[in-house]
Amino acid sequence: MPPQAMSRPERVPHLAKAKSPSGGRSEEPPGPRYFHSRRVRKDQVVKPWTKEPKDPKEKWVTIIPLIGLSVGLCVAAFIIWDGLRSVVNHKYCMVLEEDWSQGFRSDIWQAEIKVGGFGNGEFEMTTDASENLFVNGSHLFIRATLQDEELVTKNNMLDLGPKGSGTCTGSSRRECVAATNTTAGNSSIVPPVLSARINTKASARIKYGRVEVVAKLPKGDWLWPAIWMMPANDTYGPWPASGEIDVVESRGNNHTYAQGGDNVVSSALHWGPDLDNDMWWRTYHRRTARHTTYSDGFNTFAVEWSQKYLFTYVNNRLMQVLYTPFREKENMWRRGSFPHANANGTELKDPWGRTGRPNTPFDHEFYLIINLAVGGTNGWFKDGKSGKPWLDTSPKANKDFWEARGQWYPTWTQPYIEVKSVRIDQQCDGDEFEAGSRGMDRDQREAEVDDGVVGEAMEKANDKAEGEDKGKMV
Repeated sequence: MPPQAMSRPERVPHLAKAKSPSGGRSEEPPGPRYFHSRRVRKDQVVKPWTKEPKDPKEKWVTIIPLIGLSVGLCVAAFIIWDGLRSVVNHKYCMVLEEDWSQGFRSDIWQAEIKVGGFGNGEFEMTTDASENLFVNGSHLFIRATLQDEELVTKNNMLDLGPKGSGTCTGSSRRECVAATNTTAGNSSIVPPVLSARINTKASARIKYGRVEVVAKLPKGDWLWPAIWMMPANDTYGPWPASGEIDVVESRGNNHTYAQGGDNVVSSALHWGPDLDNDMWWRTYHRRTARHTTYSDGFNTFAVEWSQKYLFTYVNNRLMQVLYTPFREKENMWRRGSFPHANANGTELKDPWGRTGRPNTPFDHEFYLIINLAVGGTNGWFKDGKSGKPWLDTSPKANKDFWEARGQWYPTWTQPYIEVKSVRIDQQCDGDEFEAGSRGMDRDQREAEVDDGVVGEAMEKANDKAEGEDKGKMV
């Protein structure tokens, strides 16, 4: 069939919608619908709730959840209130406030001058030299420097003199004398590093209270900064029987160091009947800085210590490092689960039981120490970790350390502790255990302390208890 003869379907033209005389739309003309509105008209919306009467019981569907929510909020508010009410807020009396505005006050701070390694095999000699201990811009600096190379590499005797007549503040020859011996078969050298260590033993000691030190920690491999407290007297025997409070310790190595570098701080309590039974690991904890380090800026390192608890924190009380409660039914001897005898077969005896206090040996005066150690052979820097250049068991550990100075000395970009301020407060609101035994509630005790009534009574009770303890010791 020729193309012109092919039939084509006729297209139906789109007709405009005609309006009815009444103004409404007329019916659409027949034909295909290309567009259709899906808009819901107002008169087509179904509202069933307007047609059927409400059931009176339906309102409880809303009321009951609201009641439950209200009760929950009330219970939560009570728990928070009760928790806040039970938070201990002791009264403190200032013992020392140091901002270094008057320089280094030797009547307050004693610089220790020793060469013995302080029982840890440390590699530094502590001095009071202005290169290692100085105040600049109202900040105290404790700085580590290299020893005079000639003293280390040639035969020399370093004798600080006996305590009282020389510069040495130690009481033994080991603490005051060191030597370099270069003859064959000998490996002894004088301490290869100089640093400093200061304390408040003669000026500021507390039995319960709070200590806050604002400081910036060092940067550099094998640096060992420490802020800690030691007992003023060996009341219960030599270390660790009389206790030790490590407020903060760290390492100057960077964050890649296996044990944690300057991004980690730790706190610990040392306690035990003898050297081999120090239970520090039961009262030890660490805290890691997030996205920064403790050597990048100043932080407040603190300890709060009472008869019922001891805790350390960084910057505020919510950022606790270590918390140790002292429970009346569990003294430190029970907590330690000590063996019946030591490695030599000698029977171990409880050195603290005679006091009857659960916080012994942390119930007598302690003083503050701030120091920067370097290296050591006590395990603080573990063997085989991150390229440690000496072995703890080696007789020439400090010499190996010195010979590797080309590796570690370039990392000493900030080889100092920078201390901005120190504050030491004595707790002065009485005896917690004594107050509890009298059956007084917390509010009543606070009211009486405010009136100055309990304070005097508690001091007398403490004096009496201490007198009894001394009598028993004699």
